[in-house]
Formats: sequence, C-alpha cells, structure tokens
Amino acid sequence: MYSVELYIKIRRAVMVEGKSEREVARYFGVHRKTVKKMCQYAVPPGYRRKSEPISPKLAAFTGIIDAILEADKQVHAKQRHTAVRILERLRDEHGFTGGYTIVRNYVYKAAIRQKEMFMPLVHPPGHAQVDFGEADGYIGGKLVRFHYFCLDLPHSDGCFVKAYPTEDTESFLDGHVAAFAFLGGVPQSILYDNTRIAVAKILGDGKRQRTKAFSELQSHYLFEDKFGRPAKGNDKGNVEGMVGYSRRHFMVPLPVANDFDALNAKLLDGCIKRQQARLRGQTETIAERMKRDTAALMALPVVAFDACHKISTRVSSLSLVRYRTNDYSVPTQYGHREVLVKGYVDHVDICLGIDTIARHVRSYGREEFIYNPLHYLALLEQKPRALGQAAPLQGWVLPEVFDHLRRVLEVRMERRGRKEYIQVLRLLENFSQAQVEQAIKQAMGLGVVSFDAIKHLILCAIERRPAKLDLALYPYLPNARVKSTEPRAYLSLLQRPKTNQQPALEGAL
Repeated sequence: MYSVELYIKIRRAVMVEGKSEREVARYFGVHRKTVKKMCQYAVPPGYRRKSEPISPKLAAFTGIIDAILEADKQVHAKQRHTAVRILERLRDEHGFTGGYTIVRNYVYKAAIRQKEMFMPLVHPPGHAQVDFGEADGYIGGKLVRFHYFCLDLPHSDGCFVKAYPTEDTESFLDGHVAAFAFLGGVPQSILYDNTRIAVAKILGDGKRQRTKAFSELQSHYLFEDKFGRPAKGNDKGNVEGMVGYSRRHFMVPLPVANDFDALNAKLLDGCIKRQQARLRGQTETIAERMKRDTAALMALPVVAFDACHKISTRVSSLSLVRYRTNDYSVPTQYGHREVLVKGYVDHVDICLGIDTIARHVRSYGREEFIYNPLHYLALLEQKPRALGQAAPLQGWVLPEVFDHLRRVLEVRMERRGRKEYIQVLRLLENFSQAQVEQAIKQAMGLGVVSFDAIKHLILCAIERRPAKLDLALYPYLPNARVKSTEPRAYLSLLQRPKTNQQPALEGAL
C-alpha cells in the first residue's frame, strides 16, 4: 500500500501541475492505472477484496450446510455442529471431496448472516425490569454465594438492589415490596424473564400461566406484567446490564458484612450514590431523570403485601412441620392438625386459622430440626422420665441456677423433684427467663425451694407486693424463742409420781 505522501505528490503533479498520467507514472515509477486510482481517492482506500465466490466443490452442498445450521438453532448450544463436524458429515453421508478451509469459510459467513440485529428503543417513564443475579461475599465471617434482586427503571437508569441467601419465592416477593417502598410507588409495568417463580407454564401464542404467588402479588399492586422470549436475555437488556453493573461496582472487592441487613444497607447506599451520575449521551443526572419516573408511578396500596410463601401441611406426631426440607416445631397440643406454613425471608410462621401458633428464625440449611424447647414442656410434664433424653432440650442453654435447682429438687424429693423441676421450666412459657431466674435465686436464698414458692415470688415481683414466705414481714405474729436445752431439765421426768390408787390386784382381794 502506498503512503499518503506519495498520493499527495502524484495528485498535485496531475491535478495541479497539469502533467499527464503517463508522464507522472514514468517519473514516480508506478503503473499508469495506479496513478489513475490515486487521482480518484484523496487517501489510500485500503485493500478491498471482492466477494469471494463459492467454491465449485462446495456449491452443490451449501443447501445441506444451511439445513444443518438451521436445525442447530433448536438444540443445546454446546451440542451444535462445528465446521469440523459438518465436514465429517459431508464426507461420510454425501460424498464430499473438498477440504476443510472452504467449509470453514462458508460456515463462518453463514454465522455472520444469521446474527440477530437489534432495534434501538425509547423507554417511557414509569416502567421497570426485574431480574436476579448472584455473587460471592463474606457474610458473618463465612464465604457464601448469595443472590440479589435487581429492579431497573430503563427511562432514568435508576436501580434498586437487595441481597438474599437464595433466589426463591420469598425473596422474589420481598424484593418487590422493598423496591416499591424505596421508589415510593408501583411501576405501571414490569418486564421479567420466564422464571419459574412467576411463570408456571408457557402456553401457546406467547401466553403465560402465572404462579399463585405471583398472581397474588400482581393483584395486590395491579402492575402490568410482561415477559421476554425464552432464552432471549436481550429482551430485558437494561436490567441485564444493571445486574452486571451492580456486581462489578457494588460487590468488588468481595463485600464483607456481619449479616444480610448490613450488606443490604451497603447496596442501598450504592444505589442512592449512583443517582448522582450523568451517563454517556445524557444531559441530566439519574436523579433528575428519576423524577419523571417517580411521577409516573402508581400509588402504593395502604397495606403492604404479605411477602411470604404459603403451604398447607400437617403437624407430625413429633410436633414438627416441614418447610423446604427443614422441620420446625409447634406446641404439642397442635399435633396431627392441619396448619398453614408461611415462609418469609428471615422467619417462618406456622398458623392455625388466624392465629400464629409458632414462629422460628428461618434456616437455610438442609434437613435440619429447629426446635423451641417451650413447645415440648407440656408433654414433658406428662413424661418426666424423658427429661434427660428429650431432643428439643439438647443445646438449650439456661443459667447455672436452673441446674442447681434441679439437683436440689431431685436430692430432696427424688422422683417427684424431676416433675417439680419441669413445672418450674413451664413458667418460661408465660414469664421471661430473667424473671424466673431471679425468683429461683430468691427462693433458694429463703430456703423455700419449690414450684409454688418460685411462682409466688414471680407474681409478687410483677405486682410489686411483698411475698408471704418470710415471717419477719409479719410483726403481729408472736415470735417463738427456742432456748438451748440443759440436762437437769430432764430430772423431773425421773421422779416417781405420787398416787392414791392401789394396784388393781390388791383391790380385787
């Protein structure tokens, strides 16, 4: 390729100085056609190869190759034909005698032709897109892989991000509730992928059968739902980009937090700070454009949505209900009853009718047993011999004074002492641990170690009245003074009493 400087000299000689192309070609040592081309272009146009014709050896087989590539669109991406495999099939099945290069070039050009093109879009305010992402971080001192809910407003590029231990129905629902509260309103429409959390089944004509949980969420907030094409992430490209942006900017380096509440506080702070950015091609900041988004939002309902996953189940004979592979306890009086389990992000409620009969901290382990020891005390009172082996009581950490009380009761009352101790434990069903602990200490100090005395002391402390266990509090009662006994005091017992009666035998005579 000739330099631009040579172009300048040849073009000036012909076009300014008026020399002939033949003369200039002879002078500069180039072909006359080259001089003619230089006069047509101000700079070297570069090498321009004409479209390469299809090899005669391949021409008869292009239809077969096109059919193979078209069929590949319907199979897994990792099981599609490579150029080598197409060559093998052409040789084995169709008698192709050509080489690999012409097949590879044709396949490459066909792939270029088949690449999808996209239309630039304009997004009106008040609409949103939602997706989940995943990342790693140190939560509570452990390296965990967490999932994060991401809502994007394409008009303004505003976002909301919240992390969860898993991507499930509870986190999906809670993410919407938290995002709507953050925005102060409900988007007119939300675009999703075909997540199983929202879509139970894809029907014909682009219709979707919604899940029960998603339908309840939509009915509560009344937004319009939209779904992208299966396996077409570009249909919601804005939120896809926001998922990646959040990971690169909010989670690099790996986030460190004591718990998910602390992590989400950092993520929310990142979302708020980002609103001050002015993106490429925009004259306004994200915050300024978000004003149009928020103005177009629908009003929030008076009552927030109950973001939980609900299942109906039955209490087992061990007073347990199963939720997502884990077993949670309920009070034993509800055994064998039909209950409703409501799983939230951070806790699990077990309900009978309108009453919540048990609440536990949510466990994200597998096949774990989550007990509340108080749920089993009523049954334990009926079966006191199980006290030492009761699984719900294993690992129940109580103050040392409780163990001391148990030893004292069992020494003084033997078998009855065990049941008495269980009755004391049952006080924890209605009173705080601190109240029961203080009453035990007070009872042991007064020497009145029993269930009745401990309960009496708790009630007196609550009602702020003196306990009726110490006689010193009642001065109107006579004081009993016990003196030390002297040996001479027993001499009066040794004297023979005088009597006028004769022995019964003498009287008979």
